[in-house]
Amino acid sequence: MDSLDSDTGTAPVADEREKTRAPLRDAWYFALPAEALTLGKTRPETILGEPILFGRGADGKVFALADFCPHRGIPLRFGRFDGREIECCYHGWRFDAAGTCTAIPALAEPGKTEIGRIRCRSYPVQELQGNIWVYIGDQSEAAMDAAPPVPVMEGLEDAVPRMREAVMLDGGIDDAVIGLMDPAHGPFVHQSWFWRSGRSVRLKEKRFEPSPWGFIMAKHRPSSNSRAYKILGGTPETEIVFHLPSVRWERITVGRHIMCHLTTLTPIGPKQTRITHSIYWTQPWLSVLRPLLRPFVRIFLRQDRDVMALQQEGLKHDPPVLLLGDADAPARWYFRLKQEILRARAERRAFVNPLKPRTLRWRT
Repeated sequence: MDSLDSDTGTAPVADEREKTRAPLRDAWYFALPAEALTLGKTRPETILGEPILFGRGADGKVFALADFCPHRGIPLRFGRFDGREIECCYHGWRFDAAGTCTAIPALAEPGKTEIGRIRCRSYPVQELQGNIWVYIGDQSEAAMDAAPPVPVMEGLEDAVPRMREAVMLDGGIDDAVIGLMDPAHGPFVHQSWFWRSGRSVRLKEKRFEPSPWGFIMAKHRPSSNSRAYKILGGTPETEIVFHLPSVRWERITVGRHIMCHLTTLTPIGPKQTRITHSIYWTQPWLSVLRPLLRPFVRIFLRQDRDVMALQQEGLKHDPPVLLLGDADAPARWYFRLKQEILRARAERRAFVNPLKPRTLRWRT
């Protein structure tokens, strides 16, 4: 059967949410831009409700520790970092980048206490393509091997973003992901003279294929009503990738050049999600246009932020909501992927992508 999902095209969102309401753990999440963490500095973040202190040591390596001292619980972010160790501001306990205690000044006979057995929880981190990712969940070898890996955008392995913007969204990670993948809201939420108008709605037909940890909108030419693509020149082709748990990127190729829009969603708390939009390009001349491009990116993100805030006014009453037709198929696939990864973990087996190729048709 030529379909990514076997449903009839209509699915009650409430039923899907009940099965997968909690954000995925045992997963890598975008934590912060690499450029936001300078040498010898620390930065606190909250991800999935967990306070984490990120740091970049004098050796340039990034680390992440639970942001509290195991002695009396005061946040380590209030302490001092010398590029090698963090000193708690309360009693001077010191911890290295791995979270191991190295000094307790108050001990009269420090040699009698195995202070190296005292640890502050550390989190696995990776720095790739100008982004810092953190792993949240069970750190056993089996759990980490079974987790969706940090995504790598092909052809940009050594690249860093040329531009980046972020906003905080009201709403949980599921609502944010569904909004991220929604192909039908553009003419209504993103009406702009430089992009498209409400009168530019056209029939779209796109081929989708499964990927190891999500799905791909196969390579195609951008729609004629997407005016902004014209600045790239030539004949652009684009493909869009969704990667569990909450990453999307659009890769646009024009001849030998690449432009890539990476959008990451970071769950801060149950009703708060940060969206970060990072743009890569290999066309040297585009850097000249950066001051002109940035306001447009901000407009897009604010439009998404504002409509999600309005959506939460309704969702707080927990109304029945539907996912209907091909335009909502990517949202249904997201829930299916999430269910499968949870089921695979419960059954102690490998994740098997349940999706199959399918062509979707919708108007936008």
